[in-house]
Amino acid sequence: MASEDPIDAPALPPTLLDLSTYLLSRIGKTARGRLAERLAERGLRLWDMAVLAALADFGPQVQRDLVRRLGLDPSDLAKVADQLAAAGHVERARDQADRRRVSVSITAAGRELLAELDALARAVQDEVLAPLDAGERQVLQSLLLRVHQGAGARRSGP
Repeated sequence: MASEDPIDAPALPPTLLDLSTYLLSRIGKTARGRLAERLAERGLRLWDMAVLAALADFGPQVQRDLVRRLGLDPSDLAKVADQLAAAGHVERARDQADRRRVSVSITAAGRELLAELDALARAVQDEVLAPLDAGERQVLQSLLLRVHQGAGARRSGP
């Protein structure tokens, strides 16, 4: 049985529709699912894009730092880095001073792939945000960023 798209679901209880956190969860699930489907068509996952984005935005990273930055399990990150390296999208190198440290950097091919994935993600974003005009989208982005930053400041753990 195919899963139903939350946005196209039957009418929900008004009590839930009155909760911004509930709406954020539903819309987020829909958006993430659509993006994950598009990435899967290319044999990729959201973590592949996240690793490439972190490396493009912050430069070469030690795997341990990527784990903390992205909230990914160390063994999962190792698998993602292995797959991206095998495809030529990242390079991994052991630190000469500390052989336990592995640095990961994005390649030119990885930057090209990230640009394609960013365009794909923006197309999904346009689908999800279709009911909003450009000004409303800017306001929503600004508000979501503030909420995200506030939630991060209140977080008790890593």
